[in-house]
Amino acid sequence: AFFDEIGELSLELQAKLLRLLQEKEYRPVGSVERRKVDFRLIAATNRDLLREVDRGAFRRDLYYRLNVVTLRLPPLRDRREDIPALAGEFLKKYGNGHLVTRECLDAMLAYDWPGNVRELENCVQRMVAINSGPLLHTADLPSALQNDVGARKAARSSMAAAAAPGSGCATPAFSLLDMERSAIVRVLEYTKGDRAMAAHLLGIGRTTLYRKLKEYSLSG
Repeated sequence: AFFDEIGELSLELQAKLLRLLQEKEYRPVGSVERRKVDFRLIAATNRDLLREVDRGAFRRDLYYRLNVVTLRLPPLRDRREDIPALAGEFLKKYGNGHLVTRECLDAMLAYDWPGNVRELENCVQRMVAINSGPLLHTADLPSALQNDVGARKAARSSMAAAAAPGSGCATPAFSLLDMERSAIVRVLEYTKGDRAMAAHLLGIGRTTLYRKLKEYSLSG
C-alpha cells in the first residue's frame, strides 16, 4: 500500500495507523468484527519526519516502525534532466497526441518547480485542457511559469540593452495580462462555464478567479 504525505497525519490518525501496523487487523466502520490484513506500506513525505518527531508533531514509535528503508528523492529542480520524460508521460496520460514546443520545454526546464512532480503533472493537465490544438506553447503555461518566462526575457533584454547602449533597437512588448485573459477564456470554454473547475485547472482560488473575471470584463 502507498501512503502519500504521511507527515500530514494528525496524532490521532497516527496512533490508529500504528495500531494497524502492529496488530495487522482492523474493524471496519459499522462492524463489530475485526479483519486481518497483510500488506507492506510505502510512505512518502516532503517533511523532515525526525524533526517533526523532535517537536512532537509525529509519533516516535510510528517513525521507527516506518523507517526500515529510506529513499531520498531530490527535488525536481535538482534533477531537471527528468523533466522531459515526466512531461512526456503526463502528456500520454492527459493529452490526445499533444506535443510541447521547444520554447515551452525550455521554459519548463528553467523553472524551479517548488511543487515538484505534482506541480509538473498539474501544469501539463492544465495546458492540455486549455489548448485544443496539437502543440502546447509557452502561452499555455500556468501563470507562475509565464511570469518566470517574462522575467527571464526582461532580464535578457535589460542585459542586451546595457551591453549595446544607443543601439536604438526596441524590444516588442510582452503582455502577460493578455495571455492570462486568453487562458481564462479558454479554460471557461473547456469547463462550459464551471467556475469552480476552471479555478482548479488554473491553479487559483475561486475568489481570485472572480476578481480576474471582473478585471477583464468577462462574464464566465
